[in-house]
Amino acid sequence: MAKQQFTDAIMLLKADHRDAEALFEKFEKAKGSARKRQIALELCTILKIHTIVEEELFYPAFRGKIDDDVLDEAHVEHDGAKILINDIESGSPDDEFFEAKVTVLGEDIKHHVREEEMPREGMFAQCRKTDVDLVALRDQMLARKEELLAQAKTAGLPAAKPSAVKLVPA
Repeated sequence: MAKQQFTDAIMLLKADHRDAEALFEKFEKAKGSARKRQIALELCTILKIHTIVEEELFYPAFRGKIDDDVLDEAHVEHDGAKILINDIESGSPDDEFFEAKVTVLGEDIKHHVREEEMPREGMFAQCRKTDVDLVALRDQMLARKEELLAQAKTAGLPAAKPSAVKLVPA
């Protein structure tokens, strides 16, 4: 059933983008610490799942088929988001800078989405010009996404792990 919702891998990722955008808007309008925390944690979960699916399946499918610089920048952008995600997950709306971190995460994600979805020259436009089977890739991505959603509901997801940015100990 879910496979019919998304015609291909790119449409699946775009749907994730819209879901994240809606949650960022909900966070901005939310009242009360408990509600803000709930929305922030939901955001962190969907963004962690999205980055895992992109990094494990989507990006590797296009390595060497589109501009490698675009993929490299996307990895670095993900790492910046992962650092904020981990900080938000371990924090509380009562913490100093909590709301600022969620706001900056939203701005970073908006920039990242714009670069992926930019008509004619963005990552997705480049991907559509390749010979990658976007329907088969969608099916792989949906299966992985379902595994991660189940894990999030039962054991929880581990902290997001930056792969391109090296964290220097304090």
